[in-house]
Amino acid sequence: MEALTALARNGVFAALTGCMLLLSPAAAEEAADVATGTRLAELLRAARSVLSNYQSLINDPAVGDKHLDGERFTAEAIALYAKRTGGDLISNDLAARDHKLLQAQVDAMREVVDERQDDINRPGIGFKGFVPAVFARLMNEKFAAKAGNEALVRVTAPEVLVRNRKSLPDTWETRVINEVFSDPQRPKDDAYTEVTQVNGRPAFRMLLPEYYTESCLSCHGEPKGEIDVTGYPKEGGKAGDLGGAISIVLFK
Repeated sequence: MEALTALARNGVFAALTGCMLLLSPAAAEEAADVATGTRLAELLRAARSVLSNYQSLINDPAVGDKHLDGERFTAEAIALYAKRTGGDLISNDLAARDHKLLQAQVDAMREVVDERQDDINRPGIGFKGFVPAVFARLMNEKFAAKAGNEALVRVTAPEVLVRNRKSLPDTWETRVINEVFSDPQRPKDDAYTEVTQVNGRPAFRMLLPEYYTESCLSCHGEPKGEIDVTGYPKEGGKAGDLGGAISIVLFK
């Protein structure tokens, strides 16, 4: 589920920044929030992709030290982010809020990988259970501890697809998934944004849909009900089906 959003795919971060100068204050604030939310989502996606690419190495029982510590991991995630979006993760013209939040994400992913070194490097054991979904949840929890007063990031999904109750969609996310993302006339990659209340505070909310790719189907594909490598029954999904969503909250 690593498809880029239309915003990132078209590489318009710079264009957004320039356009903000021509917008009303409210419109400029919304554009800045969209750019921030997209950056956070794309860095999360890049980090998950890096972990996905290393699954065969992580799960190789014949190899002890995988030489995959947090420093190497974050460097590769940042490089992949730059390749996908066409821009550096942290640049001199980046707003202070974005710099702080992106650095919090980088620190969170580094800490998660470093804390899992015993599992990653344990010889004689195949499947370690350190899959992208688990990594993303742990990374987002650490991010919340670092930036929870300013922002939250989480991965959720339609309720029938959620495997961990911590990832169940809230009321707002459920409405967007069921009423907005289900519209066949809506461009599939478009994010949905809204200013609303979160935990009693005004906040900008952004939900970015994610769709199954072929690499997802070994766990989430067919035959439906068959137990996958993680011990869960497969959902019977097909490539292109809505499989989840990245939820961004930026507090006002």
